[in-house]
Amino acid sequence: MFKVLKKEGFARRGRMETVHGTIETPVFMNVGTSAAIKGAVSTDDLKEIKCQVELSNTYHLHIRPGDELIKEMGGLHKFFNWSGPVLTDSGGFQVFSLATLRKISEEGVHFASHMDGKRIFMGPKESMKIQANLGSTIAMAFDECIANPAELNYARNSCARTTRWLKICIDEVKKNNQMEDAVNPNQLLFGINQGSTFEKLRIDHMKSIAEYRDDLAGFAIGGLAVGESAEEMYHTIEVVEPYMPEDKPRYLMGVGTPGNILNAVKRGVDFFDCVMPSRNARHGNLFTSKGFMNLNNEKYAKDSRPIEEGCQCPACRSYSRSYIRHLFKARELLGMRLCVLHNLYFYNVLMERIREALDEGRFEQFYNENIEILESRLQD
Repeated sequence: MFKVLKKEGFARRGRMETVHGTIETPVFMNVGTSAAIKGAVSTDDLKEIKCQVELSNTYHLHIRPGDELIKEMGGLHKFFNWSGPVLTDSGGFQVFSLATLRKISEEGVHFASHMDGKRIFMGPKESMKIQANLGSTIAMAFDECIANPAELNYARNSCARTTRWLKICIDEVKKNNQMEDAVNPNQLLFGINQGSTFEKLRIDHMKSIAEYRDDLAGFAIGGLAVGESAEEMYHTIEVVEPYMPEDKPRYLMGVGTPGNILNAVKRGVDFFDCVMPSRNARHGNLFTSKGFMNLNNEKYAKDSRPIEEGCQCPACRSYSRSYIRHLFKARELLGMRLCVLHNLYFYNVLMERIREALDEGRFEQFYNENIEILESRLQD
């Protein structure tokens, strides 16, 4: 299902075959939490902006409209009219983000819905059933994402519980895939490494979940970008990488900026996702190959250039900085939509450029030429 085609240092150029199509890696997955990218982006738009994989949220779709309804509608792919790969997270991140609304036990997590306060229970069995109903290409194992910094004893116990939950997830996916009414009988499962920023804990947990490599299509590094510094995040990747199976894709969850991605690719990561490009775009904060910019700045009021000259996204092909800035000031939704399309296109093309650099054996050169620029503010 996954093959490493080429390596340069720790950076990997790979390809993953799935029932819903081929994924060229490194890849950035475009986040559509509720089966839609915030900013009025359609699945037709996703094709135009070179999206390979769409990511949706198990917890949010369970809350609304309900995973059983989506199953009745033919599964997530039919529901939102997308034929390509879909990855669904497990709901484990909500263990972290809804900390004031939940209680953890060995069996799973009791939530109070952020929508109406209704009591919800989700454990490994429930998460796998919801994801089976959605019929995603790749399901994520149910885990506990803890905040950084964490207390060592709690982090150790959390890792042990996450490993026990992983075994249940593996058994449940096998069972659900064999059901006569399975939406996607070829659903794949990724395991998740946890351990906060404790080196030994990260290594030990990676070793323990790697024992299930024959049952897992990939491995994720979770619990990062939740309070630690970028240096701590990069160090954690370096610590875990030697213990991750070479022939399985590596997914760094919830990361990040263009600079974060370039640094993580350099350290051996294949999959990424983050709400940052779409969230920033909805406020006029944009990424370009020459640095980031805030389109709300007065200096762009009479700027007739596109967001980025040479960019082939729908916004840059047709509209000026001046016009899109006007849309924001007039609170016209078109401005937000155009900026979201630009940022996602930029991320998807950045990954394309990274893959080309790896194909041609010049990733180190690409990294050195772009890392400082991508993390700086646009000067013009």
